[in-house]
Amino acid sequence: METRKRPFGAAAAPDDSLATPEKRVSPERLLDADYAEWGVEETCLFLRTEGLEKWENVFRSEKVTGVGLRCLTDADLQTIGIKCLGDRLQILHILRKLWQIKTDYYKVFNDPIHGHIELHPLLIKIIDTPQFQRLRNIKQLGGTYFVFPGASHNRFEHSIGVCHLAGRLVQALNERQPELLISRRDILCVQIAGLCHDLGHGPFSHMFDGMFIPRARPGLGWKHEKASVAMFDYLVEANGLKPVMEQHGLVLQQDLDFIKEQIAGPLNTSATQSQKWPYKGRPVDKSFLYEIVANKRNGIDVDKWDYFARDCYHLGIQNNFDYRRFLKFARVCEVDGQKNICTRDKEVGNLYDLFHTRNCLHRRAYQHKVGNIIETMITEAFLKADQHIKIEGKGGKMFTLSEAIDDPEAYTKLTDHVFEQILYSSSPELKEAREILHNIIARRLYKCLGQTTKAGKLTDVNQETTKSWEASLAKSVPQSSSHDVDLRPEDFIVTVIFLDYGMREKNPINNVRFYCKEDKNKAIQIRKNQVSKLLPERFAEQLIRVYCKKTDKKSVEAAKKQFVQWCMDMNFSKPQDGDIIAPELTPLKASWASNSEAQDGNEGDASDAKGLNGSTKVKTRLFK
Repeated sequence: METRKRPFGAAAAPDDSLATPEKRVSPERLLDADYAEWGVEETCLFLRTEGLEKWENVFRSEKVTGVGLRCLTDADLQTIGIKCLGDRLQILHILRKLWQIKTDYYKVFNDPIHGHIELHPLLIKIIDTPQFQRLRNIKQLGGTYFVFPGASHNRFEHSIGVCHLAGRLVQALNERQPELLISRRDILCVQIAGLCHDLGHGPFSHMFDGMFIPRARPGLGWKHEKASVAMFDYLVEANGLKPVMEQHGLVLQQDLDFIKEQIAGPLNTSATQSQKWPYKGRPVDKSFLYEIVANKRNGIDVDKWDYFARDCYHLGIQNNFDYRRFLKFARVCEVDGQKNICTRDKEVGNLYDLFHTRNCLHRRAYQHKVGNIIETMITEAFLKADQHIKIEGKGGKMFTLSEAIDDPEAYTKLTDHVFEQILYSSSPELKEAREILHNIIARRLYKCLGQTTKAGKLTDVNQETTKSWEASLAKSVPQSSSHDVDLRPEDFIVTVIFLDYGMREKNPINNVRFYCKEDKNKAIQIRKNQVSKLLPERFAEQLIRVYCKKTDKKSVEAAKKQFVQWCMDMNFSKPQDGDIIAPELTPLKASWASNSEAQDGNEGDASDAKGLNGSTKVKTRLFK
């Protein structure tokens, strides 16, 4: 019993033989400390705690600090005077516990995407809070569930998956490159950031911060990342987690800042322009840790890895990107004075597949025309109900639907259930909102008239622009049309959709660095023309989609003809079904009547466009 292990600073009982054996959580807490910051005395204290006190003076005389522990080899121990092989093996075995994660007390989750997931006790404490459990009732894909029957998954399981993958990636780097000195604190903080990165999502996920809040509170500039940081602070405070975090070795202010910076970027945004390194949580030599959960550099992060796999699984769409392969090749290399996560040069094609998969998911599911109009209708219902729904927040203060974002206590109570709250209410004030939601349930949806594209560069379209387009749509009555249907600007809805590779017009692969088999520590850049000539020439496009609120057959037919006329007047591209819905109109525009690919801006040589007999040939391209 005399050699029983005690945590740092623990006093010995007067009679150790009568003392109650300590719980193993104390040594576990000790191992969670950041050994890289230990001085000589902390290192000796660790040896004492692990029953290696007889070598304490040897380590002290050689001035071995925590940073040096990971570099020690069997030969080094022999050189400093530890002659017995058994002693050296014992020391090396115990030192490995500093950077190897044990799972003795971890809880196991069975996930349909990642299989069995093991999570640290501190992560379980966070999961078992009302603020995190709230995510069970927020659909991952919002209104898309009304289109894809399998898309019933929630932010709850996605967040656990991101936490798991964050741990997988940082531990892969830790094992592959010991010189990075990744500590248990680093790993735990990265996992917590992955777990909590979506705490700020509102009802129906991106519909809330992308459609409802901008219209309910214009000019606010509120994003769910900002709300995630506020909700994380509230979660820690309301559940008394600071002592628990300290027990597991976290340094509160520094590590809390690090977690929040991974979620939303630098906390002090005013200092980012003047400072070369704007982050407070970790120094520049650990810059690569900020690329794991939310990669601001190129968008390749574990958040995407999970929602690609999870969404494809539930949507029934094939996922062409395998994150497991990325894990095998991930390394950290220095780029312009900072350490970035890089991958093998041969993986560049797979990364293009990653962003192509993202584009396909947006086209086929996230921006589905029916899913989008359902979210538009839900947004309209929420706007009409906004002032009539009250949510109790801190100190008993009441908040409306759009004001709940200002109070974490009120926001904790705001989930997708507000849909049913409105739908099944009997309040006269909610009558209009209730009718809109009932139309969704009865599948009486606004009708999609079609979509078109705008020539030239992409432009930011605000609410004033869409309102002016809706007004011009109402006036675009074809001359050949009868005027027995009166369509007004409020009968039309114009939505603008951006489809890109995640960085607007930029190619995200230009911000990725690679390494070669011959030199694993040198980062290189690979340009698109070095990969394939079949890759996209442009990386973003803008779709303009138009809906009509009137659903009777006569109104919809008239609205479709006005939509085609409007596309002609605005010099937009011809709608895909323009020849069907308005065959008398489309020949009137010369560029629409031509079959030449040159009209799409892909002019070929005149010699290529002409056949041997002088007839025109259509020149096609796989990618635009």
